[in-house]
Amino acid sequence: MSAFPRVPRALTVASTRHRLLALTAAWLLTRALMLWLLARDTLPLLGGGAVAREVWKLYDHWYLVLAHGAFPAHDTLWQYPPGAGAVLLSPALLPGLTYFQAFVALTLACDALIAAALARAGTRTGRSLGGAAYWTLGLPLLLHIPLARYDVQVTALAVLSLLALERSTRACGVFAALGALVKVWPALVLLGTPRGRATRSAWSWAAGAGTGAALVLAWVFRNPLAFVRQQGGRGVQIESFGGTALALATHAGWPGTVRYQYGALEFTGPHVAAVARISLALSAAALGLLVLWRVRARHWTAATPYDAALTAVLLFTVTSRVISPQYMIWLLGLAAVCLTSRHTTQRPVAALIAAACLVSVVAYPMLYREVAGCTWTGCVLMFVRNGLLAAGTLLSFRRLWRSTRAPAPPPLPDPEQDRLPSGTLSPS
Repeated sequence: MSAFPRVPRALTVASTRHRLLALTAAWLLTRALMLWLLARDTLPLLGGGAVAREVWKLYDHWYLVLAHGAFPAHDTLWQYPPGAGAVLLSPALLPGLTYFQAFVALTLACDALIAAALARAGTRTGRSLGGAAYWTLGLPLLLHIPLARYDVQVTALAVLSLLALERSTRACGVFAALGALVKVWPALVLLGTPRGRATRSAWSWAAGAGTGAALVLAWVFRNPLAFVRQQGGRGVQIESFGGTALALATHAGWPGTVRYQYGALEFTGPHVAAVARISLALSAAALGLLVLWRVRARHWTAATPYDAALTAVLLFTVTSRVISPQYMIWLLGLAAVCLTSRHTTQRPVAALIAAACLVSVVAYPMLYREVAGCTWTGCVLMFVRNGLLAAGTLLSFRRLWRSTRAPAPPPLPDPEQDRLPSGTLSPS
């Protein structure tokens, strides 16, 4: 008989219900605050309107081009896969609103969908509501930026893909493929699927769904591959690791300058191309490291697919030539999925990501002029933000590697099997 009294099921259900109500209240309160900040976006402290301008100026312009059946092929700012067109056209589903209002409303709906999916996963046996709480309270750390970018929609597809893996590998593959068609990186969430039938099913369904959706988009819209040329021409953005190194180099006499091109502030000058090539080489090395982990991994837990997805996206984020503030939305979503499992190894990594978000919003939009001007304040901000991401990436990979290299724990003895059959004499 257990030494501790068993908690009545009714009390457990009531406690879960109270926590869900608290999460709902927190979501409503924090999203109201984010909407208020978005409405006050023209304040100098919040970027002077730069955050919201992405939607009402750039996305709205692309919407008009897409509505005529073509991707903006000659616009150097168009650097996204074909699936992004469907997301940017989605505000047409709410005809009674302006483009900006409809976009924000749909972004909030996707945000709510993520929170609900995380909460539902957290109420299952052996799971935790920590993931839903992390997303609910973590996204507002980025102020109103998430409401004025379409990265919440992409993150929703990645989150749904991971959470679907346990029950339907087919749905997992389809969601990952659709996310990859919108912004490529969700394809990485399939890296940690368990070997064997689960991997074959998820990857084959991803390939089939991705190919089918891509063919439909190519049939509906002209110039579906226009983004490749623009993406290939990108340089070193000021918020990337390479950008931080170049910003510090300006204080040592490097003559480079910052210029607006390809939709971002990038460095131009001597050695910038070399820094960009180093970033690409590091991304290739990150892929090789992930393949090596996959080959040598021996032990899978329920959390391994989640942990692997976060590690993979962290590795490709820190080696990217561009680390825009909205990249943090992806990391928050994947860290939240990890925290739904009690077996995750990524709890300290999730804390580092949250800290990086806090520093990130100080850099943008609050003190972006300092960052763009390569002042010491701007350099320190980016060094700290990127340092937190680097520490999180190294810790994430180390904990993932160790957790999957360790042998599976021996099964606990079953008292029913150990008990001798009735009438059997015990050996003396």
